[in-house]
Amino acid sequence: MLRDHRPYYVKRFYNRFQKWYGRYFLAPQFEYYGRGLVFMKPWHVEVFGGPVYLGDYTNVIASPDRKVRFTVWPVWMGSGKIEIGKYCLICPGTRIMSATSITMGDGCMTAQNVSISDSDWHDLYDRSMPVGQTKEVTIGNNVWIGDSAIVCKGVTIGDNAVIGAGSIVVKDIPANAIAAGNPATVIKYLDPDIPMKTRGDWLADPAKLAGDFELIDRAMMKGNTLRGWFRALLFPRRGD
Repeated sequence: MLRDHRPYYVKRFYNRFQKWYGRYFLAPQFEYYGRGLVFMKPWHVEVFGGPVYLGDYTNVIASPDRKVRFTVWPVWMGSGKIEIGKYCLICPGTRIMSATSITMGDGCMTAQNVSISDSDWHDLYDRSMPVGQTKEVTIGNNVWIGDSAIVCKGVTIGDNAVIGAGSIVVKDIPANAIAAGNPATVIKYLDPDIPMKTRGDWLADPAKLAGDFELIDRAMMKGNTLRGWFRALLFPRRGD
């Protein structure tokens, strides 16, 4: 569809249903379930094990073909955790798998199909044994991880770094660096003279932002009817 044919009240109900679904079905599975979370299709978010911490005002987007998965399979009793900071964006297909510890700072973004793991998950020589070598992963604030990138065990990624699409990160990436490749290497650094606006800045006033989005939705859906929506779903035509 070229545009959303739903009446505004239908979209508003759908958004409220997603919020309710997250609180009712997902919140009990998290060690911390932050304030102001926004989920798109939360029924395609899977949590296995714990503890998993999901920070305030984080957005999680899932889809039927690209579920978001948080998995904690501890290497020993009391280990294994996933901590995601405030204002993060988790896109479809993201998989975060911890045996020891994975921490992600505030304002981070993972594009589609990102994989982050702190373990090999099998021993090199005894492949009947689960988990294998493991070492914590630390991701700083405002890190952007591109489409289909893989972050491996023992890696630290510094604040504001950018990881290019398809990269495989096996060594530390310093703050403010742009890294890409297999294995990922630094190709340049961000210009310190150009100011950066973070997701935390954008979400500093969540009530105002929500109001702005509501005004946009009302304007874009003005004139939409239930009948017109059903017609577009059942009998689509050019221009829909």
